[in-house]
Amino acid sequence: MTKAIIPFYIICLVLYIFFTRQPDYQDGEFTTGVIHYVTNSNKQLLPKAVFSTYGSKDTVDAYYPLRRLKEGTVVRIIYDTSNPSKAAVYSWWGYWLKWDELLASILIPFILLYAAKAITASPTAEALVEELEMRDKPKRKKFD
Repeated sequence: MTKAIIPFYIICLVLYIFFTRQPDYQDGEFTTGVIHYVTNSNKQLLPKAVFSTYGSKDTVDAYYPLRRLKEGTVVRIIYDTSNPSKAAVYSWWGYWLKWDELLASILIPFILLYAAKAITASPTAEALVEELEMRDKPKRKKFD
């Protein structure tokens, strides 16, 4: 049974990742941006990607856990043409693969497996008797 579940799970995960990215990969436009560090209200330096679209300059947050970008690095930006302010740095880590989705995709199947085993681990006596009664009855074939 696991031979059928694992490919199904991988296909579902890949389809989920492909069709839930924002901005949309299929409709988005690509451009290049430059990383600049900006101080926020908490006096932390955060990377911002500055890019221009149709003569206007836009910025997008380029911070993502476990991704280090240096000042002046040229990055690829994907943006929605109708709303360039909702852009993203186009990279494997942060656009395609997100830490929270990966963690959930690993934990949820194990939690569901544990729940299924906990539910079926100690059946009641009535359930066992009912199961044995169902197994003992021979199935008759109907001939018309």
